[in-house]
Amino acid sequence: MMNINRIRSSGIRASAVTLALVTTLVAACTDNQVAGGPTADSNVTTEEVAEETAELIGKPVTVRSEAAKKIGESTFTITNDELFGADEVLVVNATGEPFVLPATDTQVQVTGTVTRFVVADVNRVYNLGLDPNLYVDYEGQPAIIAQSLAISPKPGEITENPGVYYDKVIAVPAEVENIVGPNAFTLDEDQLIGASDLLVLVPNPQRPVEEGAKVVATGVLRQFVVADLDRDYDLTWDLDLQRRLEAEYANRPVLIAQSVYPASQE
Repeated sequence: MMNINRIRSSGIRASAVTLALVTTLVAACTDNQVAGGPTADSNVTTEEVAEETAELIGKPVTVRSEAAKKIGESTFTITNDELFGADEVLVVNATGEPFVLPATDTQVQVTGTVTRFVVADVNRVYNLGLDPNLYVDYEGQPAIIAQSLAISPKPGEITENPGVYYDKVIAVPAEVENIVGPNAFTLDEDQLIGASDLLVLVPNPQRPVEEGAKVVATGVLRQFVVADLDRDYDLTWDLDLQRRLEAEYANRPVLIAQSVYPASQE
């Protein structure tokens, strides 16, 4: 009788764990904070996800990191190559859209919910058809169920070759170089010699940015054509500012930012 009770008790505990995992995964589908994009409060590092998993379970996070390797059509791992022995964190693409990993060492930005990976639960909730044989090493390990994915190039990579990024959602980490208007600033390019800074336009700024602040600006890259931007975003720029920006940035890339938040300290 004691053995039967022990087995029943173990079964109850296992069921409770599975229920908790499924609840976390379902929350990833419905959490408005995740759907709304990155925030300063949710900005963490890959190391925090890997080492402080228990504190982050079920919480929305945003991570910028190197893509380590592709596992399946809907999964890949991220890591910090700059840290020796850095842990890898599995990312599950639950956005409903395919995501192509960058061919270069360009980082990716992942916004989603932290969980401990259980392939059966992920398949049940998201119907991704993940092959369990590919995920033996990841069972029970930290993972992010991604609701938003973006490549994360540096300003100079964008200004040197904007055609690669036009009309795509990107996340750009850099230092604020100059405030050029009430809702516009530039991001400093300090790594590629001869590359230009990137103009950022924030149609609905939530908070002011300061020169010298290290931020991540997330949005869609467009070509700077004043008439098109004013039509789409009602900029209300005075004529002097409009002429100044048009003279310097006409037909150059501009990032239309949906969010701007402090960069994490890797």
